Amino acid sequence: MKISRIECISVNVPLKPELRTKTAHGEHVTSPYVIVRVHTDDGLCGLGEATVAPRWSGETSIGCVAAINGLIAPALIGEDATQITRLTAKMNRVIKLNPFMKSGIEMALWDLAGKAADVPVYQLLGGRVRDSVPIKMVVGAFDVERSVALAERFLNDGVRCLKVKVGPNPEEDIERVRAVRNCAGPEIPIGIDANCGWSVTQAGQMLRRLAEFDILFAEQPIPVENLADMPALRRNSSIPIMADESVFTVHDAWQVARSHAADILSVYPGKHGGIQATLEIANIAKAAGIVCSMGSNLELGIATAAMLHLGVAVPAIASELYPGDFIGPLYHEADLLKKPLTLGPSAALVPDGPGLGVELDEVQLERYRDNSTDFRAVSAS
Repeated sequence: MKISRIECISVNVPLKPELRTKTAHGEHVTSPYVIVRVHTDDGLCGLGEATVAPRWSGETSIGCVAAINGLIAPALIGEDATQITRLTAKMNRVIKLNPFMKSGIEMALWDLAGKAADVPVYQLLGGRVRDSVPIKMVVGAFDVERSVALAERFLNDGVRCLKVKVGPNPEEDIERVRAVRNCAGPEIPIGIDANCGWSVTQAGQMLRRLAEFDILFAEQPIPVENLADMPALRRNSSIPIMADESVFTVHDAWQVARSHAADILSVYPGKHGGIQATLEIANIAKAAGIVCSMGSNLELGIATAAMLHLGVAVPAIASELYPGDFIGPLYHEADLLKKPLTLGPSAALVPDGPGLGVELDEVQLERYRDNSTDFRAVSAS
């Protein structure tokens, strides 16, 4: 099964106005991502999605497509599409970093492998260990009134876990978390996510003050540059610490695990460069006696499907303890899929079709296609 063509489609899908979110990194209003189609000489097509974000990894849709067309496609065309490990190594040789771009290609290869074997990707990963994955919805770092309105909306819909964004302003953070806890009551688990927004001193103070609100976890309380301070912060916190921005690579995961800097690792294929790297990080966590939680960059349908296959197949991704962010399509005006994924209100289901189990909706794809630049597919000569 030889790769004959790699096609990149730049899209720009807005978030629903009432569900735009805000973090210490800024406000997320629209998603300029890249859809990838890897075609083979026997007529199969694998789907991938690169959820590129400049504030996260420095990647843009323009740069993603240019790198795929100029570097990745020439290296992979003519290769056996089922040789995922070797092709991933080949991508790493032609361009460093760029995990979200590489993930888009790699998940398309997994989709092809599943279609060729006529089984879901989760079966290629060893089969299901759970039938569904609990989810949480995110309340952005907005003023108290808007935050409570979002929390009420989610809870009325049947959501059973919330994550509140903090970081921009400590006093406002306290009031936001207090208000959401009062709204949710004592039975709903609530986590917080600072997205690197607190200094080390602020984080220590804030974790002590927030403990009264029965917080399930505190995600990335301090900047990546302060990783050396995370072990002491964790030791002195009654709230479990989750590492997100601190864990992009397998080496990052090893550093966090060996220094006892976190109780939980936030994982997802875009951040790590693919499904296989996510598995490797989950195994590091397992060996270190810590657990993983599925994070998110607010993906569309294809990448969320890839996350679901990992979520049901990998024991270390403990959504039962720390519900995952299998939620991106719920925030967007479109998911680009013919058949929407089953997401929430309290848990998500993995699609059962071959490969990733999803199909592109060509009408949606054309509606949200970004034609600002003429990106052309590279094919075999």
